[in-house]
Amino acid sequence: MPRPSRSDTKHQIPKPYDEDLKGILLFRTLAEAEKAIGRLEELRLRYLAVSDAKGVESCRSVALLGRKRSDSISRNPRVRPAKRRQKAEIARWFAIWLETPELFGDWLALRKQSESFRELNAAECSDIDAG
Repeated sequence: MPRPSRSDTKHQIPKPYDEDLKGILLFRTLAEAEKAIGRLEELRLRYLAVSDAKGVESCRSVALLGRKRSDSISRNPRVRPAKRRQKAEIARWFAIWLETPELFGDWLALRKQSESFRELNAAECSDIDAG
């Protein structure tokens, strides 16, 4: 995971949300990214249930940062092509969650059935086995 840049400092999560959201963006695989987005959705729903707009916005801020980081890595020519493809996929996931969080789970289930996802996942698994 890349070190936070100076631009990340404006994404400081206010208390008390920082404890709930701490470490969510620490993922290396597609499965871990899926869990991270799932955790964001759990928190978003919890905050919505109590009409906590700041909590919901904190979840969105973390997801936006995740999308930006993943997108940045996906465009970095110094990163292995397989990792760039993985990060582009994850950036797309964050973008979809940010647009329609209530539909993300259904969308991801369909996405995982696609041939292109199965190829990406197989490449990731072979990369993990080799590493």
